[in-house]
Amino acid sequence: MDFLTELRSRLRTALGTLTDAPDAFVDMLKPAQDGKFGDFQANCAMPLGKQLKQSPRDVATTLISKLDVADLCEPPEIAGPGFINFRLKTDRLASETTRLAQDDRLGVAVAAAPRRYILDYSSPNVAKPMHVGHLRGTVIGNALDRILRFLGHNVVSDNHVGDWGTQFGMIIYGYKHFRDDAAYQRDPVAELARMYRLVVNLSDYHDLVANLPKLREKLIPSEAAAAAVKQIAVANPSDKDALRHSKRADQEFADLRNEIASAEKKCATLESNSDMLALAKAHPKIGELARRETAKLHAGDAENKRLWDEFLPKCMAALEVMYQRLGIKFDMALGESWYNPMLPGIVEELKQKNLAVVSDGATCVFVEGNDAPFIVQKADGAYTYATTDLATIKYRVENLHADASLYVVDSRQSEHFQLLFATAKKMGYDKTEFRHVSYGTVLGEDRRPYKTRSGDTIGLESLLDEAVQNARKIVDENSPHLSDADRANVSTLVGMGAIIYADLHHNRDSDYVFNWEKMLATTGDTATYNQYAYARVCGILRKGGVDPQELRSAGHAIELTTPAERALALQLNRFSNALIDVSLDYRPNLLTQYLYETANCFASFYNECPVLTAEPASLRSSRLLLCDATARVLKQGLSLLGIGVAEQM
Repeated sequence: MDFLTELRSRLRTALGTLTDAPDAFVDMLKPAQDGKFGDFQANCAMPLGKQLKQSPRDVATTLISKLDVADLCEPPEIAGPGFINFRLKTDRLASETTRLAQDDRLGVAVAAAPRRYILDYSSPNVAKPMHVGHLRGTVIGNALDRILRFLGHNVVSDNHVGDWGTQFGMIIYGYKHFRDDAAYQRDPVAELARMYRLVVNLSDYHDLVANLPKLREKLIPSEAAAAAVKQIAVANPSDKDALRHSKRADQEFADLRNEIASAEKKCATLESNSDMLALAKAHPKIGELARRETAKLHAGDAENKRLWDEFLPKCMAALEVMYQRLGIKFDMALGESWYNPMLPGIVEELKQKNLAVVSDGATCVFVEGNDAPFIVQKADGAYTYATTDLATIKYRVENLHADASLYVVDSRQSEHFQLLFATAKKMGYDKTEFRHVSYGTVLGEDRRPYKTRSGDTIGLESLLDEAVQNARKIVDENSPHLSDADRANVSTLVGMGAIIYADLHHNRDSDYVFNWEKMLATTGDTATYNQYAYARVCGILRKGGVDPQELRSAGHAIELTTPAERALALQLNRFSNALIDVSLDYRPNLLTQYLYETANCFASFYNECPVLTAEPASLRSSRLLLCDATARVLKQGLSLLGIGVAEQM
């Protein structure tokens, strides 16, 4: 039973007799941080006391008198300045845990008012292999997809792939000028990626060469400005504004020097490679010419469209291999190209509604509070990501009837989504929830985006392969009793689970440092620790010759005779609330935290409470049922994160 939600509901009723806004105080009822204060604690009497101009203890006393919780809890107690402590009745906790242990859904109710979610995640640019940068959006989106479905919501997952953007102009240019036919026949996606990187590097080189003189011209004035501002700050040490301006000027000068140094290093690296330098000289306008190839594709050029039609299925097939390894399936994959016919209509609609204006030749929407315009059509007539995303919103709301549209995209795109959602609401789509589910970056030990030693971005396939290989070493050392085939299977589950869990257990807004040793540890907050906890339960049942299905259907009742049993039962009943908490702000780390705490609770129970040797038989059955419920919660919870388990490890 979701005791927290039930207690909050009853507290809301009591609060309604004291305030017209009970919802502002209901969420102040939370699980107790320390068991000596009970199972749940509410601190709403303090702020409510200020509002009512009464002492918090008097308010707490009044609330308790109006609370109807006698069937759930021991009499609530007031502590300190006005905290209200709740302790569940042990017999009620036991009966609800028995019900949970026999329930296929483990006490998780289906949403009474299911919403229709459109969940946009992963969304790589095709024609190049997925890399580590795609990991977070893919696994966060997959976890949210699974959790929202399990809660009973209607979810449509959409892999909005980049299959129509500027990268195709670069690839087409590369194919026409740099193609290695043998390599293309052998591995078309790898060759397309090589050509793409080559065109990008050559184009960047020419841009850097053209920009370096301009940057160098700024260097002396920037240094002089920093020195002048610093002189003012030194002369006026008590002037905080002068000090702040000095620090900013110093930082701007340092940033400019670093930008110049970085550009010079990149140019020197290319120029040190005679083959690359020769290509750069042979293709001095490669950036402009690649953009022309994109424009020709969008204009319907027959040859470029033929190449696009040839490239796309190969690229999508390569992506599908990665998704199969991760256990991910999408309901649809409507890429940018699918929306292309709708783009003129979007611009026209914006104009008709007087939302778009022409600025410097481009058609833009200006959003109050933002200096940067939302460009929907460039001066040369080309459409933008903004136009495509508005067409996507139009389709998702009008055709897919979305109640909520979630975009699992990295935090660097925050401004784009702010402008997108503001524009969508101006267009009339103000009844739908639009949410940018943002996330940080995967970092290496140097605190920079995780890459190979050579500086290349790590391919996702290589990352997954390495995870499985590293896991195999651990499994071989710890599980020699398993067959080779079983060890191979467990290694895959452990390796893949480690990658996924390590990502999800961080707050999605945060960057995190990639560390193999921590990810694959059998202790601490890792997938491996949770997987071993599950396997340990299975081992107990196996050793006792217990069939889980027969155990659940035998009608046994759970008895809570020790604090460890009681703590585990209470934790199992929090599963439903953990999933609801994830859905409120789309944070899978709340589920990983719950699973880790559950595994810890089970470890304490296992150490303190004999199971197979427990007497009398009713206590043995009770503890077996607790074990089985724990295993099922761990398995279900890990599955909702996209992580598998094995009965033996």
